[in-house]
Amino acid sequence: MTSSYLVPLVVLIPLLGAAAALIAGRRPRLQAIVSIVALALVVVISLVLLVVVDSEGAIAVQVGGWQAPFGITLVVDRLAALMLSISSIVLLAVFVFSVGQGQADGDGEAPVSIYNPTYLILATGVFNAFIAGDLFNLYVGFEILLVASYVLITLGGTEQRIRAGVVYIVVSLVSSVLFLASIAMIYGALGTVNIADIAQKMDTIPPDVQTIIHVMLLTAFGIKAAIFPLSFWLPDSYPTAPAPVTAVFAGLLTKVGVYAIIRTETVLFVESNVNVYLLIIALLTMTVGILGAVAQADIKRLLSFTLVSHIGYMIFGIALGTVEGLAATIYYVVHHITVQTTLFLGAGLIERRGGTASITRLGGLLKAAPIVAVLFFIPALNLGGIPPFSGFIGKVALFEAGARLDDPLVYVLIGAGALTSLLTLYALMRAWNLAFWRPKADVDDHESPFTEHLEEAPGRVAVQQRRTNPRTMVGATAGMVLVSLVLTFAAGPLYGVAERAAGRVYGSNDYVRTVFPDGQGETTADPSSPEPEPASDTTDEGSTP
Repeated sequence: MTSSYLVPLVVLIPLLGAAAALIAGRRPRLQAIVSIVALALVVVISLVLLVVVDSEGAIAVQVGGWQAPFGITLVVDRLAALMLSISSIVLLAVFVFSVGQGQADGDGEAPVSIYNPTYLILATGVFNAFIAGDLFNLYVGFEILLVASYVLITLGGTEQRIRAGVVYIVVSLVSSVLFLASIAMIYGALGTVNIADIAQKMDTIPPDVQTIIHVMLLTAFGIKAAIFPLSFWLPDSYPTAPAPVTAVFAGLLTKVGVYAIIRTETVLFVESNVNVYLLIIALLTMTVGILGAVAQADIKRLLSFTLVSHIGYMIFGIALGTVEGLAATIYYVVHHITVQTTLFLGAGLIERRGGTASITRLGGLLKAAPIVAVLFFIPALNLGGIPPFSGFIGKVALFEAGARLDDPLVYVLIGAGALTSLLTLYALMRAWNLAFWRPKADVDDHESPFTEHLEEAPGRVAVQQRRTNPRTMVGATAGMVLVSLVLTFAAGPLYGVAERAAGRVYGSNDYVRTVFPDGQGETTADPSSPEPEPASDTTDEGSTP
C-alpha cells in the first residue's frame, strides 16, 4: 500500500522542521515559514491518511523492515487518523496565533529561537503517541511531550511560571515512572512491548497481576488526562503559560492521555473489570471540575477547570464498555480538542484587549472588540452544549449510549452530565456578560451575588498592559471557530467515521490482524462488540446519533 509511506512522515516532518528551525535561529521569519510549512504538510498527510484508512482499512508500518513484534510498529487506523487530523489542524492554527503575537510583542514573551523548534518537537511527541504500535514507543512520545512542554510552560522565566513548571514536571515524572514500571512488568511477563502481541498473550498472565498492570497503566494515563483526583496540578499549571501555549496544552495534551486510555481499555484489557470504578471517577471528574470552574474569576483558570470537568464525559463514554459509547467518546474528543483550544485562544485575545483575565475587572469589551466577543461567544455556547452545536450532539450521543445499558449508576452519570453542561454554560455566559456586555464605567461599582464568591488567580497581576489584537491572532481564532462549526454542520459524516472507528477498535482482533497480516495470532474479541469486519474493508457506512 503506497499510503504506508506517509505514516512515518507525520513524525519525521515536524522533527526535521524543528532541526531546520533551530539552525535558522537568528532568522525569525524563516523559522516561522519552516514551522508553518511543516505543520501544514502534516495536516495534508493526516487528512489523506484519514480518507485512505476509512476506505481501505488500517495501516501498519514496520520501521526499518524489522517485523513485529521485534521492531518498531506504527499503526494508523480510523481513530489514530482522526486524532492526527484534528491535532495537526489545532497545532497549525495555534502556531499562526503565536506568530501574530510574537510579531506584535517583539517576541519578548516567547523567544522565537527557542519557541519554534520546541513547538515542533511538541508536535512530534503528539503525533508519535497517536501512531505508536508498541508501549515503549508510546512512552517515548510521552517523554518528548514532557521535555518540550516543560520548556514551553516556563517561557519568560517568571517566578510563577517556573513554580508551575516544577509542579508540572514532578507530576509528569510520577506518571512516566508508573508507565515505565508497567512496561517493565509486561515485558518481564510476556517478553514483548508490542501492543498487538501483548493483546494476544495477556491471558497468560495471572488475573491478579493483570489487574495490577491495568491499574498502574490507568493511573499513569489518568495523570496525563487529568482525571479526578489526579487533576490537582492542571488549573495552576496551564494558565500561567503564554496564551498559545495554554491553548495547545488544553486542547491536546490531556487528550493524549485519553487516547492512551482508549487503547488500553479496548485492545489490552477488552473484558475490563474496572468499568464501575471508571464511572465513579467520571462522575467525580465532572462535578468537582465544574464546581471549581464556577468559583473562578480568572477566565483562564475557569477554562482549566471546565477542561477537567469535560474529561469526565470522555471517561464516562469509555467506561460504558460499548461500541456506541466509544463512538460518542471519539466524536466528543474531536469536538473538545477544537472548542477548548478556541476558548483559550479567545481568552488570550480578551486578556490582551482588556489588560487582565479577571472578569471582576473587565467590562465594555463588546464595544471595544466586537469580533472578539463573537469569537468567544460561539465556542462558549458550543462547550455548554447548546443545540445544534457539536457539544450538544456529543453529549446527546453519550447519554443515549448510556441509557441503553439501563444501569442506575449510569443514569446518575447522565444527570450529572446534564448538570455539568448547564453549569458550564452558566460560568461561561457569566464571564462573557461581565467582560463584554457590562459597561466599562460600571466595573468599579459593580455588585452582584453571582460574583461575590469568585476567587482570583493566585499571584496574578491585577491589571496588565492593554494591547490591540493583531489580525493574525484574530484570524487564527476565527479559523478555529470555523472548524468548530464544521464539526457541527458535518456531524453526520464525522460521526459516521467515529462509529466505524469504534467498531474496529473494540476488541483486539482487528488491531492484531493489522499488525500481523499473516495471522501469527488471533485473540478473542469482546462479546459485546459486533463481528469483526474483513481487514481490507472498502465500504463502511455510518449514521448520525
